[in-house]
Amino acid sequence: MSNNYFTNPLVFLIETAFFLYMILLALRLLMPWARWDYHHPISQFIVRFTQPPLNLLRSFIPAIGRLDTATLVLLIIVTMIKLLLVSMLFGYLLGPMALIQRSIAEIFSLFITLFTVTILIEVVLSWITPPGSHNPAANLIRRLNAPLLEPVRKKMPSTSGLDLTPLVVVIGLQLLHMLVLPLLLLGL
Repeated sequence: MSNNYFTNPLVFLIETAFFLYMILLALRLLMPWARWDYHHPISQFIVRFTQPPLNLLRSFIPAIGRLDTATLVLLIIVTMIKLLLVSMLFGYLLGPMALIQRSIAEIFSLFITLFTVTILIEVVLSWITPPGSHNPAANLIRRLNAPLLEPVRKKMPSTSGLDLTPLVVVIGLQLLHMLVLPLLLLGL
């Protein structure tokens, strides 16, 4: 058996576990921006799983305005740990600059993926949710995506009841990803 027999499944587990926690941290970072209700069960779940390390970091990292810098720092640390673990499993170690560069690129990709997926979820929910019904998760997703969708929606011409805004924003996000990610990884 080759070395990769156990390495690949282990890398998959590490990347999945860290990705899920990074999503929670990204959502925690976006909660004030999206004006989520902190008493909502989903918000409480996110807070419960992210609060212990944040309590420690908040004791010496103050917020800057509405930016929760402790959460941002924790997201960067978790991303760096993930990248270090994966690189060590494959038998190499990232240098400090490569680690910082890849962490920034990884976090950038995380936010593009997060917004793309939540916009697609919002679209699907709009198709399957009966009119007049209340879905609390849909409300949070709508609030999360509103700062991206609303400015585009205001500038879009009327299309007889068909809202193409999500499509335009997702295409814009993917273009942004294609244009910015290579610049973030330049020199690696």
